[in-house]
Amino acid sequence: MVTAEIAVAMPVLVVMLAAALTAVSVIGGQMRCVDAAREAARALARGDSMSSARSLALAAGPRGAKLTATVEETQVRADVRSRIDPVGLLPAFTVSAEAVASPEPGSGEP
Repeated sequence: MVTAEIAVAMPVLVVMLAAALTAVSVIGGQMRCVDAAREAARALARGDSMSSARSLALAAGPRGAKLTATVEETQVRADVRSRIDPVGLLPAFTVSAEAVASPEPGSGEP
């Protein structure tokens, strides 16, 4: 009888563990996207080049992150997106973050 209960409980525990690991990976990836977008927006607002901002974002972001940035007179916007595939058996999740900053005076156009 105990063997039957364990046989039923083990798959449930494995599924719950996979779900927990997936949630941790997705949340961690989201936080890294937020950091990457913030770094890129801050760099562009300082007047750094787009390649410099891209390298900062890719270093701070999750693996495979992609940066899209726009620079206007009144604001700088950075958007970072990445696909998170934590376990391999579950579908991948797309996480993204956006950061906006005001250009610093005298920073010039990047």
